[in-house]
Amino acid sequence: MATVPLLSDEEASAEALAVFDDIRATRGTDYVNNFWRALAHDPALLRATWERLKVVMGPGTLDPLIKEMIYIAASTANGCEYCVHSHTAAARAKGMTQAQHGELLSVIGMAMQTNGIVTGLQVPVDDAFKA
Repeated sequence: MATVPLLSDEEASAEALAVFDDIRATRGTDYVNNFWRALAHDPALLRATWERLKVVMGPGTLDPLIKEMIYIAASTANGCEYCVHSHTAAARAKGMTQAQHGELLSVIGMAMQTNGIVTGLQVPVDDAFKA
């Protein structure tokens, strides 16, 4: 259960509705998901988060599907159920196959395992790897 009510269009402020309208236009849908509806309680945060997301997830040097897959990996590492689900749906909409999803989960699992081991052992970083 959300810690705040999810605001409907009728309950949202004019500023929040303007962001909802941009979400709809940008995504080509009438649907505004629960994340944005929860953020609508703070219209400034809603707008700032939406504007930043459009930049980060928008056109760039990384393929849109790769960006969604990275988002799934980070969301898994951070334990964010909502983002794992929403970005898995977005990745599938961008063409992620079941085989790619399975391989992605294998990479995430491997990284989590080796990250845990190396952290527990406090292995010093090789000079050759330092950026």
